Amino acid sequence: MGGVLIGFAIIGFVILVGWLLARSGIVSQEGRLVLNRTSFFAASPALLFTVLAASDVRLLFSSVLAVTLLAFVAVALVYIVVARLWLTKDTSRLALAAAASGYSNVNNIGLPVAIYVIGDASFVGPMLLLQLLVIAPVLLATLDILTAGRASFVGILTQPLRNPMLIASALGAIVAALDVQLPAPVLAPLEILGGAAVPLMLLAFGVSLAGERPLQPGTGRREVWLSVVLKNAVMPVIAFALAKLVFGMSDQLVYACTVMAALPSAQNMYQYALRYDRATVITRDIVLLTTALSLPVMLIVAWLLKPA
Repeated sequence: MGGVLIGFAIIGFVILVGWLLARSGIVSQEGRLVLNRTSFFAASPALLFTVLAASDVRLLFSSVLAVTLLAFVAVALVYIVVARLWLTKDTSRLALAAAASGYSNVNNIGLPVAIYVIGDASFVGPMLLLQLLVIAPVLLATLDILTAGRASFVGILTQPLRNPMLIASALGAIVAALDVQLPAPVLAPLEILGGAAVPLMLLAFGVSLAGERPLQPGTGRREVWLSVVLKNAVMPVIAFALAKLVFGMSDQLVYACTVMAALPSAQNMYQYALRYDRATVITRDIVLLTTALSLPVMLIVAWLLKPA
């Protein structure tokens, strides 16, 4: 348990530094975009490639992937049913908030958590592949149909091919599957670049927390809280039940699946909302609140489930 606390302390400290940099005016919200883009297009792909290239490729297509998918579908369906009956009839709003209830921040928070809390960054691979290859295209197709009356299926299907993190993950998985031993001159620069990924992500996240206040009156606060409860509380419980009771996983895999399910909602949801100009305030608030609550939730999960 001491190692887990140290891991959370490391993550929290770097996030705090980012927040202080923003509050003191040293780094602006525009500067956060530079940190995010540097991590997204360079450092994180390098880290994912080196990690997955040396990982057990069976993990990428194991029951871990099934737990992730089933947990997402469960919370999304619960959100749609409850929100449709009592909160809103807006289908675009329903689609975005339902997706935000289960679509996890694998990039900015998932990687640091996998490294420092679980101790194995390869657990990010299944979630990343599922979200970018399956969930995101389905959501984008749905939003295209709802907002424009038709979907640009070629653009939606090729969108993952323009994501550097997915490309790097796929290449790393191929290297692992073929059991290719890469020479040191190839790995060394990628390892150096990948070493910058986690600090950049956490600093950028800390800067983002110094932005606007959530839950302003008249912004769909009940919808936000429904999504927050599903993401921070219900999804980890579902993932635990699936991993433990349905798939009979080992204690380490149950712990990993539950921790990863407790990740906050991904910032992609806010970006998609901006792109389609639908539910932007609601998705922003969901991302902010699930992020603020995720660390204590994951700490509780680690306290209860961390294998000895």
